[in-house]
Amino acid sequence: MDSEPKGSAQKNVLGQTLEMCGKDPVTGFYRDGCCNTGPDDMGVHTVCCVVTAEFLAKSAALGNDLSTPMPQYGFPGLKPGDRWCVCAARWLQVQRAGAPCPVVLEATHEATLEIIPFEILLQYAVIPQTLH
Repeated sequence: MDSEPKGSAQKNVLGQTLEMCGKDPVTGFYRDGCCNTGPDDMGVHTVCCVVTAEFLAKSAALGNDLSTPMPQYGFPGLKPGDRWCVCAARWLQVQRAGAPCPVVLEATHEATLEIIPFEILLQYAVIPQTLH
């Protein structure tokens, strides 16, 4: 079915099994906490990031307000520190505008690499608390 992610074992940008991005608030195109993607995800919501005040402000200034709640879409509005699956092109747009936020590589879908070079993602990678 096209409304579900393509396959249950999706990969991250490191070539490993995609990890959970966030459940508070629940993120992901499919609102399952993961930045997985499928044919219905036209925006490629695949970058798991930890949003900052600067990122949210710049994103809003560029036309993508992620701070304002939109209950009709089940969107709580984000605050600094939240983990969220952001559209790859939008994250890159904000990064190029000078306000990137940290990226969780383990929870960022490999489809991101079609839009953002790995070297750029690596510059903003969150260092895991524990090494696997």
